[in-house]
Amino acid sequence: MGPERAKLLQSELRVYTWSDLIYEFPFRYIDKTKQHDIKDISVDGEQVLLKGTIIEKKLIKGKRAKRLVAKFKDSTGLIELVWFRGASWIESALQLGVEYTAFGKATIYNGKKTIAHPELEFTQTTDGKKILQSKMDPVYHSTEKLNTRGIDAKARKRMAKTVLSKITEQDLAENLDDKIINRLKLCSRYESIKWIHFPANEEQLRAAQNRIKFEEIFFVQLKMLYAKKVRESKFNGWVFEKVGEKFNGFFSEKLTFELTGAQKKVIKEIRKDLGSGIHMNRLLQGDVGSGKTIVGLMCMLLAIDNGFQAALLAPTEILAQQHYSSISEMVEGLQINVAFLSGTIKGKKRKELFKLLRDGDIDILIGTHAIIEDPVVFKNLGLAITDEQHRFGVMQRSRLWNKNKTKPPHILVMTATPIPRTLAMTVYGDLDVSIIDELPPGRKPVQTVHFSEARRPEVIEFMHKEIKKGRQIYVVFPLIEESAKLDLQNLNTGYENLEQYFPKPDFQISVVHGRMKPKDKDFEMQRFVNGKTQIMVATTVIEVGVNVPNASIMIIENAERFGLSQLHQLRGRVGRGAEQSFCILMTSYKLSKEAKERLKTMCRTNNGFEIAEADMKLRGHGDIQGTQQSGVAAFNLLSLVIDQEIIKTARIIAQHVLKEDPELENPSNQRIKRELNRIRKHTIDLGSIS
Repeated sequence: MGPERAKLLQSELRVYTWSDLIYEFPFRYIDKTKQHDIKDISVDGEQVLLKGTIIEKKLIKGKRAKRLVAKFKDSTGLIELVWFRGASWIESALQLGVEYTAFGKATIYNGKKTIAHPELEFTQTTDGKKILQSKMDPVYHSTEKLNTRGIDAKARKRMAKTVLSKITEQDLAENLDDKIINRLKLCSRYESIKWIHFPANEEQLRAAQNRIKFEEIFFVQLKMLYAKKVRESKFNGWVFEKVGEKFNGFFSEKLTFELTGAQKKVIKEIRKDLGSGIHMNRLLQGDVGSGKTIVGLMCMLLAIDNGFQAALLAPTEILAQQHYSSISEMVEGLQINVAFLSGTIKGKKRKELFKLLRDGDIDILIGTHAIIEDPVVFKNLGLAITDEQHRFGVMQRSRLWNKNKTKPPHILVMTATPIPRTLAMTVYGDLDVSIIDELPPGRKPVQTVHFSEARRPEVIEFMHKEIKKGRQIYVVFPLIEESAKLDLQNLNTGYENLEQYFPKPDFQISVVHGRMKPKDKDFEMQRFVNGKTQIMVATTVIEVGVNVPNASIMIIENAERFGLSQLHQLRGRVGRGAEQSFCILMTSYKLSKEAKERLKTMCRTNNGFEIAEADMKLRGHGDIQGTQQSGVAAFNLLSLVIDQEIIKTARIIAQHVLKEDPELENPSNQRIKRELNRIRKHTIDLGSIS
């Protein structure tokens, strides 16, 4: 291949070597198992596979270029094959009287049957031996640039064929132990690559797919589990031996309600980690309102009881501010110094805070990503908690490790975005996972209904009734970057319409969207939090971060334009008080099948994990929040939705391999070790970071 076309393959497909090329798999296959007779071709545009001979060929000169017309015959009739490009070259290559298979789209015009630019293959070699025909023809992804430069799907097929005809089993050395291959009845690595490109039948294709999928996920699991093992042996954790007066004082004096069974179970798991001497790296999942903050606070109190400081990071200033207010209130009277840090804390106040932190006079620091900046120095940070952790990049979180120069602090990451089990296993496979799967007693599930525009008068009337009771209301509009202008118009129009139904001075409405200055946004949010406005008209900026127990209604406009997880997050803004809360999904009349399914799921269940599973089935794992920046592997074939059994099997086998042979020193594991080292060489190893 010449340098120009090679450059194009590199820029368009990131293909640099023959190995890259054969790992660019077909995305579908044309079934060529059914052979047609020419006399039976009756549907215009039908794809047909014919076997026969060329009995005549003719170059015809046109006004601009030549075309080649050949007569193709089988035992039942004749069809014309036509080429408009490369006519002279093809004419010299075509052989009369030799048997070919011809494949292409047949057109019928005035009873005449034609195939333009058919794919032709010999059925036998010159010495009469039959050529094995591919029955499942691969189709590869291409781009406009590649197509215009002659590297279309057909050329890609030829390239794959050429490479596969030249490589041997030594070129694709086995990377799994024979025991695993035999136990799972997998085909060899060499066979899987040959069959994924040119399967003779469905059986071969399935065998190739299963082998490749298993291999993809097995090494991801192995890499994460190995990284976890290395982290645990390399980094000793601070030992929080005692449960002291701060923890006990809070538990006996301040905790005015009974913890749920799920909260108790999670605290027990975390206490075991913190007392073990192993460095904790734990993911805490809990639905909106399940009580993660209390669990986080009790862990911070354990750190303080053992002479350490704790930090809590939140993705937005308003969420950090709310954590600061609620935690300060909860620990009042326990002689615990809680401080707040964000980009807005400046000058003398900032300097003073830094000094107190260095001297160890601050026990808990709560704030935004400002906490991870270099000037922030702790005397003895023992526990770092990140809330809504998918909002922080991995590199940002890694900087927390350097906040204690002796040993890294224990890490707890919290998320209210429920993650399906197989996704958690793959994205966060090197973390220990705790789940709070029950809501505190007294919390009433949010009632969710779906209305179309015709029901708008009822909704307005309902809003008036709730405001009379002293309740507050969110009205959320979508804000999608591609149509940001249009969306902001919708939001402004929506605001103007609401002003007609809720006029000043009797009613006050806040407006918040992502394009406002942070100062203005915080001012508007604060007015709502303080109860000065009854309605907040907003975009999804309120998805994470506003806790207003008095807000009992969430109205989501154009609800069909939101993903399931996002709808669930928005719904979680209400239902935080003792009153019954409602979520009203407003949509247009015309809805796609998928949108109907999403809305039906929302009305049926409040269970975040059930919603996450449904979301993954509908949209695939790539859209679930945070997976891209969490480093989820880009799988060629594996689907986190469809291949759950393969993922579970790979996880069990990877755990077994490392349990039996932690350093992969056994002769039987040398292939696996070689492959693992190769993968680790080509990736940034962030395995030690949550």
